[in-house]
Amino acid sequence: MHYSLRNVSPAQMRWLIFLVIVSLLAGLGLREPMPADEPRFVLAAKTMVESGQWLFPYRGIELYAEKPPTFMWLQAASYVFVRSWNVAFLLPSLISALLTLWLSGDLARRLWGKRAAAYAVFGLFVCLQFVLQAKRAQIDMVLVGMTTLSLWALIRYLLDKPTAWLLMLGTFAAGLGTVTKGVGFLPLLVFIPWIWVRWKSHRALPSHRAVHVLVGLAGFLLGVGIWLAPMLATVLASSDPALHNYAREMLFKQTGTRYANAWHHVKPAWYYLQSMLTLWLPGALLAPWLLPAWWRRLRRIDPRYALLLGWALLVLIFFSASPGKREVYIFPMLPALAVAAAPLLAGLLRRRAVRAVLWSYLCVLVTVTGALALWLMFASPERLQALVEGRGMEMATLVRLGAWLLGFSLAALAVMVIARRRIAFAVVAITAALWSVYGVGLMPALSPGSSAKALMDRVSQTIDLDAELAMLGWREQHLLQADRPVTEFGFKRPWVEQWQQAHSWLLQDPTRRWLFLRKEAIGPCLDPAQVIDIGASNRREWILAPGTAWIPDCEVPATWSADISED
Repeated sequence: MHYSLRNVSPAQMRWLIFLVIVSLLAGLGLREPMPADEPRFVLAAKTMVESGQWLFPYRGIELYAEKPPTFMWLQAASYVFVRSWNVAFLLPSLISALLTLWLSGDLARRLWGKRAAAYAVFGLFVCLQFVLQAKRAQIDMVLVGMTTLSLWALIRYLLDKPTAWLLMLGTFAAGLGTVTKGVGFLPLLVFIPWIWVRWKSHRALPSHRAVHVLVGLAGFLLGVGIWLAPMLATVLASSDPALHNYAREMLFKQTGTRYANAWHHVKPAWYYLQSMLTLWLPGALLAPWLLPAWWRRLRRIDPRYALLLGWALLVLIFFSASPGKREVYIFPMLPALAVAAAPLLAGLLRRRAVRAVLWSYLCVLVTVTGALALWLMFASPERLQALVEGRGMEMATLVRLGAWLLGFSLAALAVMVIARRRIAFAVVAITAALWSVYGVGLMPALSPGSSAKALMDRVSQTIDLDAELAMLGWREQHLLQADRPVTEFGFKRPWVEQWQQAHSWLLQDPTRRWLFLRKEAIGPCLDPAQVIDIGASNRREWILAPGTAWIPDCEVPATWSADISED
């Protein structure tokens, strides 16, 4: 029988590894940065390269104080290396994904033997959230890479090889993760289940020298100090209030306040359950078999399971306690759970019920994508209008998306027929096909509208080559996609202040200067007859106004504010 990977030949195993790598690379360089978050980080990284100022990230003319600059450093460094932003902005996530797969496989091999390594790697790869984050230029994949590196080193230190360099590597990675995203310290929680194991278990565990406490502390301080030390030194030596506000925002509001008193993404306590049941498919489908098996091993106080599962549980409790919740917050748990599942998967895949569940998952996946493809390709324009409205998309784009989805469905059907009883092979191969189509077909088709490139191309075609452009109420993708230097008046400044500055700027040369802004924020001093509707993008309507559109002697009232929602 060929239910598991045990009977996969070396040639087939190499083929699966090739498919995994190809699917992760698929689409690299074929799309522009798209919301959410991607344009913001790329804009800050691009400013670093162009200005030479890497310590403090900027969003336009304002300091960007919502995330540390580590991820933006990686993007900027990638650009310096490859000289293409469309490639560079995705490289940190791609490299982190490959590193996470290798670390997960290596840790499983060290804990349970060579056979478990493949199950850890492929088990992690097939979970939907993993490759979804690997193909996004957001901080979370890089954070997971650092978190997994820290766990890899700390678990080896605690259970296998109590050397100082492993401890320092683990705490250094946790420190670096902390200045990448504030929760990067979470791998250090693994010491809590380790203490429980030492207290409850009679098994002989490696002894650790007391001086290693200082080594671990030094590693963590070195990691956080890479950014925190020069930032604080610069702020303390400066009298610039903007820098002091930046430091306060980063160190307090975006860490403790964001966790304890979240002001957005407020969700109920059970929110992460639905995240795991959807984004962790198909792995989540094995929970009825994995949970009892894990419980039996925890009752025996197997330290390998205790550290991996105990740490994952602590992470879940930590994020569930905060009112602010997003599905990516618990993403660092996934590699640890994949490693914990690895030694059990071979046995589970021999169960008829497990195989039936996985085949059913593939059937549903193929059926849903196939039905969606046919609907996109053949539904009437009236029924599809809601999909394109406000997104800057064309109907032809939907047909293109449908063709790619149909191609995936047919390829997946072919794999299911060829694989026959080799369910593990089928799941990996079809997952690789899904993400290859996503990267090469779906995202490039969506990119012109979602990235605002099509919108900014229309702006470029509407105004003269020597015309000057300013933006008001802009989003990061507009500044990023502009074909010329842009004047802007701040991102978070009050509307009245921005309008007053825009007024002065337009009147300096009204025949050559244009203002790009959201339609809802047109203000009381522009002549609607001269305003040009430039189109929709990201569910917003946008307009262009020449300097001559300003109504003579009109002043924006001090009490005026645009009645629009912020995104």
